[in-house]
Amino acid sequence: MRTPSVFIAEEIMPYLRARVAERLYHEGFKQVRIADYLGITQAMVSKYLAGRYRKPLREIAERLDSIADEVVRLILFGGGRDEAIVLVTRRLFDLFESGFLCRFYSEYSGLDEETCRSLFVRGGGRAEILEEMNRAISHLSHLRGFPSLIPEVRSNLACALPSPSVKEDVAAVPGRITSAKGRIFALPPEFGASSFTAGILLRLSEWNPRIRSVMNIRYGPDVEDALKRAGFSFARVKTGGLSEEEAIPKIVRPFEDGTYDAVIDEGGHGVEPLVYIFGRDPLEVVEKIERLISALGVLE
Repeated sequence: MRTPSVFIAEEIMPYLRARVAERLYHEGFKQVRIADYLGITQAMVSKYLAGRYRKPLREIAERLDSIADEVVRLILFGGGRDEAIVLVTRRLFDLFESGFLCRFYSEYSGLDEETCRSLFVRGGGRAEILEEMNRAISHLSHLRGFPSLIPEVRSNLACALPSPSVKEDVAAVPGRITSAKGRIFALPPEFGASSFTAGILLRLSEWNPRIRSVMNIRYGPDVEDALKRAGFSFARVKTGGLSEEEAIPKIVRPFEDGTYDAVIDEGGHGVEPLVYIFGRDPLEVVEKIERLISALGVLE
């Protein structure tokens, strides 16, 4: 029987392992170390590096290349084999859950595509949101100027389901987004991963339900000037001395009177100044980040 697990083993993993091996070798890893990470023999690594592996359809290859990039970033940031397995498993499950891989799996197995979807797709739009989050984070990883916008408290990207009621209705990056040596690192997004950004979007849904995504970046005079040059509308608040529970409604309060691209939080004693970028979805938020980087003059 050609189950999804067989499809992954035969059609997906050889190419994905090969692409990870190639990237790690390019980063200076020895073949024996690559083999240990991938759980394969050194001879197999040598085969992959020689290009002796079958390439999938271009659409699948593009998605797998993106996953390979994430795996390599995780390893370069010190992630272990177990973390790499979790990352790959989540990413592949997301591709099934979104319906993307079901189209190809149905051709491989002869199983009806809708039956495949019934195995993986959950209701409520969660799969679609995780897919959008993954795409947005992948795009962030290719923006040369983004690491310079990550604050001391680190950044996070979040997106809420329509009409959210609890923090588990908001997807965010566990542990937030960090950077080192000009690269960003982020674990796969999960629902319920962030209380603070969830609190912002839960409160915001009361005033402007169309705005369902937010990301925090550092504040500075250069960033404020770039906001102006990019043509963004923004408001100012100050949350210094407030608890998280008190800060959340203050950050959202400007939306009672209008819609803004960003809110500047001037911070205060013990609170780092930040800028919150808002959008209808994660991709719109990242598009605004890209415009901001361009206005800062550091975009390739």
